[in-house]
Amino acid sequence: AWLVEQGGRLWRLGHDGTGRALALDLSERVSRGFEQGLLGVALHPRFARNGRMFLYYTDREGAVVLAEVRVAGGTVRGGLRRWLRLPQPAANHNGGQIAFGPDGRLWLGPGDGGGAGDPWGNAQNPASLLGKLLRLDVDRPGARPEIWALGLRNPWRFGFDRATGDLWIADVGQDRREEIDRAPAGHPKGLNYGWNLKEGSLCFADPDCARRRDLVDPVFEYGHDEGCSVTGGFVYRGRAIPALRGVYVFSDWCTGPLWGLRRGADGRWRRLVLMPRTGTHPSSFAEDAAGELYLLDHRGGRVLRIVPAATR
Repeated sequence: AWLVEQGGRLWRLGHDGTGRALALDLSERVSRGFEQGLLGVALHPRFARNGRMFLYYTDREGAVVLAEVRVAGGTVRGGLRRWLRLPQPAANHNGGQIAFGPDGRLWLGPGDGGGAGDPWGNAQNPASLLGKLLRLDVDRPGARPEIWALGLRNPWRFGFDRATGDLWIADVGQDRREEIDRAPAGHPKGLNYGWNLKEGSLCFADPDCARRRDLVDPVFEYGHDEGCSVTGGFVYRGRAIPALRGVYVFSDWCTGPLWGLRRGADGRWRRLVLMPRTGTHPSSFAEDAAGELYLLDHRGGRVLRIVPAATR
């Protein structure tokens, strides 16, 4: 297993979660603190054969960078190959998630460039790659990223359902709404999730946003009386907790619950309270090869496995 730290270090972990070895130290290249740092890692679908690993970080000038390294024998060999560098007008809303999709392409979700309310208008600007969901064919030399969706504020995080290929995006809100977005597998590109015309299902910069039929509302949203910064996870497909199969698991960094979304017979998504409080600041989730889920605790610097509740 591989783990990145916000400060700029990449670690290789033992299969049982014990023991770790430093594989790469980018601390001299990375600006860190607040929302910046080494924020994401993704392994090529043929990693076992080609050793290609991709990293997402903010550099010393505050730009977000997508870079590639090669791994052999558990060790990083050679230097960084930079695929993409996006200057950020502010220090926040960097996004950070990268993941290979069912299509074999690398997906990444840069934020809108920061600042309150998207003052530069990046999320709705098709000429900007900020505030978008991008995908990139890393197997084609010279490939450039394409915009798959727009209207995102700070996607933290996104993931694909390993059973269906559906895409789930948790987008952090401004002052009133935290949202969960979803796109069924195979949906064509071009979805507009609304920011900054809307915040969740509520109008934001456009007071007449209800007239816009091209904006996609979230499948679930909640107010800032319940949290302040959504943390996206995965649809559970493991075996250890049968009652959780098919549930999208997520949290909130501020209040630290463990929530799930399940679709009812009427087609509506309803929230499940799996744990009202975890005692953590959940910064991310991870999924292993068996479909089991892990919660990363920003407060305690821990990786916690989600297991069945103890019976008495």
